[in-house]
Amino acid sequence: MISMAGKSIRRWWALFALPTFAAFIIGFVVPFVMGIYLSLCKFSTVTDAKFIGFSNYSKALADPEFWHAMWYTIAFTIITTLIVNIIAFSVAYMLTKAIHGATIFRSIFFMPNLIGGIILGYVWLLLLNGVLAKWGRSITYSGTYGFWGMVMLYCWQQIGYMMIIYIAGLQALPGDVIEAAHVDGANGRQTLFDVTLPLMMPSITVCTFLTITNGFKMFDQNLALTNGAPSNKSELLALNIYRTFYGRAGFEGVGQAKAVIFFIIVAVIAVIQNRLTTSREVAA
Repeated sequence: MISMAGKSIRRWWALFALPTFAAFIIGFVVPFVMGIYLSLCKFSTVTDAKFIGFSNYSKALADPEFWHAMWYTIAFTIITTLIVNIIAFSVAYMLTKAIHGATIFRSIFFMPNLIGGIILGYVWLLLLNGVLAKWGRSITYSGTYGFWGMVMLYCWQQIGYMMIIYIAGLQALPGDVIEAAHVDGANGRQTLFDVTLPLMMPSITVCTFLTITNGFKMFDQNLALTNGAPSNKSELLALNIYRTFYGRAGFEGVGQAKAVIFFIIVAVIAVIQNRLTTSREVAA
């Protein structure tokens, strides 16, 4: 039997959903469609856009700095995804055991997420330059220095966040399955790799997705730490798009085309990753 509240919801659901739906259309769909249209135009503002076809895409794909930023970003994302998830899971696994001060350690590991990206970038800039000064160098000495500087910064910031997700996943594991594995004679390594990790695949799916997409989108830390120096050799893709759009007069359309290409690449990779990890999920 449907209650009075249920009947009211069935009758007026469209009215309640309308503000959220309108906000989604105005805040996401319209800018997204307009962005695709502007990538096919020459413009300086949205009011003087002139359709020119795929010329912006041709210029974007012919830009060697765009491809350098692309491969630089892909390498950065692969390395940070591996490091962040392995260390975050290891720390979470350790902190879910009965050890003294586990709650304090969780808070300490999570704290970097409370600091803004720009501030974090400048803090690490001071730290790394202070260390490298011993050898007479700085973080902008080469693209390699900037790359590993950003890897350290990103991992330091993201590990605590992913650790929280892994801890939630570990605490939700069915205890009887783990206990059954021990009764059957499984050692610690077998329990971890044959029981715990398969059951943790939903958490691994979420953390991997977040790490990959955040790695591709990283901008403010890159801006504060190296600003692409030297000679844009330490420039990630998001910063390259920003510099193309705002730093080169007459290249607004090219920057917009790069943004659309960037979106397609990230969306395809995210879908593939999600399908791969989801297919390995098992039920207890």
